[in-house]
Amino acid sequence: MKYYWFKQAYLDSGWASGVTIAVADNGLIESLEVDTLAGEFHSIDKAFDHPAIPGMPNIHSHAFQRAMAGLSEKISAASDTFWSWRKIMYAFAHQITPEDLRAIAAQLYMEMLKSGYTSVAEFHYLHHQASGQPYPNQAELALAIIEGAAEAQISLTILPVLYMSSDFGGAPLKDEQKLFGNTVEEYQQLHRAIGEHIKSAQPSGPTVSLGAAFHSLRAVPPKAMAETLAYLDSVDPSMPIHIHIAEQVAEVEASMAWSGQRPVEWLLNNVAVDSRWCLIHATHINEDEIAGIVKSGATVGLCPTTEANLGDGFFPLGEFMGAALNSQLKTPFSSPLKSPIEGQGSIAIGSDSNTSASPIEELRLLEYGQRLLHRGRNLSAVPGSPHTGTRLYDAALEGGAKATGRKVGKLAPGYSADILVLDSLSPDLFAKASDDLLNGLIFSGNTNKVRDVMAAGHWVVENFAHKNEAVITERYRNTLARLQGKPL
Repeated sequence: MKYYWFKQAYLDSGWASGVTIAVADNGLIESLEVDTLAGEFHSIDKAFDHPAIPGMPNIHSHAFQRAMAGLSEKISAASDTFWSWRKIMYAFAHQITPEDLRAIAAQLYMEMLKSGYTSVAEFHYLHHQASGQPYPNQAELALAIIEGAAEAQISLTILPVLYMSSDFGGAPLKDEQKLFGNTVEEYQQLHRAIGEHIKSAQPSGPTVSLGAAFHSLRAVPPKAMAETLAYLDSVDPSMPIHIHIAEQVAEVEASMAWSGQRPVEWLLNNVAVDSRWCLIHATHINEDEIAGIVKSGATVGLCPTTEANLGDGFFPLGEFMGAALNSQLKTPFSSPLKSPIEGQGSIAIGSDSNTSASPIEELRLLEYGQRLLHRGRNLSAVPGSPHTGTRLYDAALEGGAKATGRKVGKLAPGYSADILVLDSLSPDLFAKASDDLLNGLIFSGNTNKVRDVMAAGHWVVENFAHKNEAVITERYRNTLARLQGKPL
């Protein structure tokens, strides 16, 4: 058992002073006491005058895309869209080897930790060699992700992705998509292989857990989805399940042409969606779909930096989070809401294509996007939770725990010891009252204010530096030198 003392820490009940946290050898918080003096009851391993907050879960990442950040920011078609970006991504994916992926993942996850993410859900659909042929070890690329996470020391929920078709109606995969593809039977074999590896090689420190994902409705025919869900229920009926959905208007239109229903509408009508589901993006949804998601208990995974980078559009955040009665909020729907949505929707944040590895940037852009859309301010706040940064941070912690299937997001006994120590000497935080600290963290400046990071009970970042930083970054640079020597 190790004991840490914080001058102030952000708990479920709000900010508390003199907080002593006991961390067990298994990486969980054993006990927590408030209003204590450093060393009053225990021998303290480390004391901090800086404030502590829970680490943030990242619920959506495609690790390999970190290495192509910035390479698609030039005109590639008469009208650049998500679909023209996708062609560049396909070309880049075909260059990635297991060694490349391991180096890229370690660099990315290290960057996440330094910025405040302490766990990540990897939406892993890069399965095969460029030819589309499986590696001798079917799970080779998944193991590269797991090894990269272990080197960075971040807790990982790996979500192997089922990807079978190029469009609605079971259209065959295109040649450039075959490195992603598996049959239902092949997917089950892959999923079992990853699960067996995790059980046999669970590392000390930050842990690895297994979930599942469907790439999208256009990539998984209904019969295959039903068969796969039955398999997943037989393995673990509580494991998290993720899916890309309603990200682009063209996707909604194609779904309507295929089924007469919008993507989220079809999913809610045909699948038992519940709290273990995370709907990634869900950008283009109507009032009935909002109500249906809220009723189901599913989380919406929002990735504002990627959604902005790809020109996806704006998620109806105020309506979904129960702020539709805010007098400043002008609904993006063509007519006012027929009635207030009952309850409050669950959101979480992710870095997706990894043009940014910062939860702060995601939360800031999430709120700023709504301000630009509705021409108001503090649109994520409500009278019962008037601090915008605090409400967004709380919501993303709670939704992130659901979406990753982990006991994370709280400084409380029984939860993973994922702790961010903020730099109280930062000009953006200095002398701020406790209630303004999360607002200052999210809405002030562009310097990193995360000083130290504990992930699953292990200090992985101290005084702004990751303990394996030099080795990880040198390997990543060597990988970039090889990959970027080949034009896309």
